Amino acid sequence: MKKEYRIKKNEEFQKILKHGHSFANRQLVLYYYEKEQQSHFRVGLSVGKKIGNAVKRNEVKRFLRHALIDFEDQIKPNYDLVIIARKPTNQMGFYEIKKSLSHVLKRSNMFRQ
Repeated sequence: MKKEYRIKKNEEFQKILKHGHSFANRQLVLYYYEKEQQSHFRVGLSVGKKIGNAVKRNEVKRFLRHALIDFEDQIKPNYDLVIIARKPTNQMGFYEIKKSLSHVLKRSNMFRQ
């Protein structure tokens, strides 16, 4: 995923968390906020220390980024997303995380029709 499609600033995270909508399952929480006039969705990832050490947290983030690349052409473009990983993700592999992310995106109606 290109770096310009990532959300890095704390102010942007807080705006999405405060004003956005959310859906969750046992593994992931998805917050989304609609932004008009945006050609591509942007995403911010949050993986806390409860998940594990730095190696494990980076692995989970890598899995999430790769799954988002796979879903890139299916996700609606005019949204900012924040994905928060919960503790069960530290026991999951790539395909399980991808399936969980797909579930949350479908429930939140983020896929194009």
